[in-house]
Amino acid sequence: MRSLRFSLFLLLGVLTFSLSSCDAVAGIFKAGAYTGIIGVVLVIALIILFISKMSGGSNS
Repeated sequence: MRSLRFSLFLLLGVLTFSLSSCDAVAGIFKAGAYTGIIGVVLVIALIILFISKMSGGSNS
């Protein structure tokens, strides 16, 4: 389990440094406002999912 957490942190770190925020913002503006809003909501949902899974998930 410990190696899984390390792998997730490593993957998140690599994605953080490999994706340029300027490129992401430019892509969002090219695609349109609604696509950008949907993309941001999905990214936030994925982050919440990862945090909840790493902190133990549900009690049931």
